[in-house]
Parts: sequence; structure tokens; C-alpha cells
Amino acid sequence: MDQSIITITDKAIEQIKAIAAKENPDGSKGLRLAVTGGGCSGLSYKIEFSPAKEKDNVLTFDSVKVLIDPKSVIYLKGIVLDFKDGLNGKGFVFDNPNAKNTCGCGESFSI
Repeated sequence: MDQSIITITDKAIEQIKAIAAKENPDGSKGLRLAVTGGGCSGLSYKIEFSPAKEKDNVLTFDSVKVLIDPKSVIYLKGIVLDFKDGLNGKGFVFDNPNAKNTCGCGESFSI
């Protein structure tokens, strides 16, 4: 699969590796990025470790296996996943060029 579908910053990769060391020590799961219905703007991001499914798109970023289901690819194409740890809070941040509206917390969006 085309690696250019999404971008993950070095800072996010470092954080994913640190979390994976605790939550996925045997490396049997990948980091699933998905979009689900819900949230204050209509669609929400989902990020979790899970086993690969048959139709998943599998990408690798510096040994981090990323899983994206076919339906979510449509919404995630072009995103940049970053990790922020500044004064405004700490966590993963999705920069989605396709989003027409986002909520104040940045966890949901609409297209």
C-alpha cells in the first residue's frame, strides 16, 4: 500500500513505540487508525492496538505497523498524526486536510 496515504511524525512514532512496549510487548498487534460515527462534529478518530483484519491496509513507519480499514482510508487520506506535549495538553493530534469542520477538542470532524 502507498505509504503516502498518511504521515506520522517522528515524535508520534516515538510515543507509539513507548506505549507499544507496555500495551503490545509481543508486537502481535498493530496500531489501528480508524474513523467512526459520533462526536460533536459527526465523525471521530479512533486509535488503538488491535490484530490485523483481512482487508486492512497495513503500513509500516520505522517498525510501527499501522492498520487502516478500507472505509477509514477515505477519511484519513492525507492526515498527519502528531504527538503534542505542550501547555495546552498532551496527546495525539490528527491534522486532517479533508476536514471541513472540527470540534474544539479536535477529536471529531466533518467532511
